[in-house]
Amino acid sequence: MPTEPTALSPRPDSPRLLDRVRASLRLANLGQRTETAYVAWIKRYILFHGKRHPADMGRAELEAFLTDLAVARRVGASTQSQALSALLFLYGKVLKLELPWLANIVRVRKPSRRPTVLSESAVGRLLAEIRDAELGLIVALLYGSGLRLGEALDLRLMDVDFDLCQLRIRGAKGGKDRMAILPQSLVEPLRCRLTWCRALHAAEHRLGRGAAPLPCRSGAAAGKSCLPGWQYVFPGPGLSIDAQSGEVRRGHVDPRRVQRAVKAAAARAGIDGPVSPHTLRHSFASHLIERGYDIRTVQELLGHSDVSTTMIYIHVLNSGDRPVHSPLDELDGSSLREPDAPGYAAAA
Repeated sequence: MPTEPTALSPRPDSPRLLDRVRASLRLANLGQRTETAYVAWIKRYILFHGKRHPADMGRAELEAFLTDLAVARRVGASTQSQALSALLFLYGKVLKLELPWLANIVRVRKPSRRPTVLSESAVGRLLAEIRDAELGLIVALLYGSGLRLGEALDLRLMDVDFDLCQLRIRGAKGGKDRMAILPQSLVEPLRCRLTWCRALHAAEHRLGRGAAPLPCRSGAAAGKSCLPGWQYVFPGPGLSIDAQSGEVRRGHVDPRRVQRAVKAAAARAGIDGPVSPHTLRHSFASHLIERGYDIRTVQELLGHSDVSTTMIYIHVLNSGDRPVHSPLDELDGSSLREPDAPGYAAAA
């Protein structure tokens, strides 16, 4: 029979514990997605054990939870590893419990697989089959700049530097900022989009709504969220109410729309095998290396902490210092659709 939390233990589902978790995550300078994921795993762990407080549980309960994920839920190794990381963070950084068994918990090893990489001709066919101009621009950035899907959707107007042909990626994996290349072939489409985004924001600002939420670690005051530069490059079609402030906000495009568009375009293009938005990032890295760019340059563009992560893309390695041009600029321009105004209704 599960034991109840002690009288001195706070309720496991109270905001107090989760607030402590969030505060510790932010102090550790971890990203927003990491924060969301860790909080969700901790809540799931507590509910799995009948709302017992984590301080009243130990190694047996943690291993039972992880086993259930692997056996009953059949989650992947990376998912199980993320759950374990969340719980280790809870015990070590939030509850600050000195538990010797924490060091002996075995992490699930993620199977080593080569990433799926498309040929340049396949990338061209896939881009040509994206039937929505807005989604086509997002997908072109995934390949042309080597972005993760979340990085592309998180772009703010101020992150696009047309003079240097660079994109600023904020709070990427591991909480790091980096600069990515902006393909020359996407400069004019992005100029048109930013002009449209500013007009949309100005119209909605007059109505007192529609500002994008600020990044958790932007360093900007809450009042600055209404500034044009903080708005998303790819705003979503709908508005939502912020749970904490009550303000009417506009988020970014739903990532599922991009995922579905890529999958459908790959099928129409006759590309066999699984293709996802992340496949375009893999292809970006692989094609740069095949063209002879230095592995350290590719590592920097991808934002990898360890060069060994980048080494998986090596097919041809030819070191040398030279300006980097996006592989998107090598494709036939006919692969890209002309940009048009997104189909959002103008603000009243």
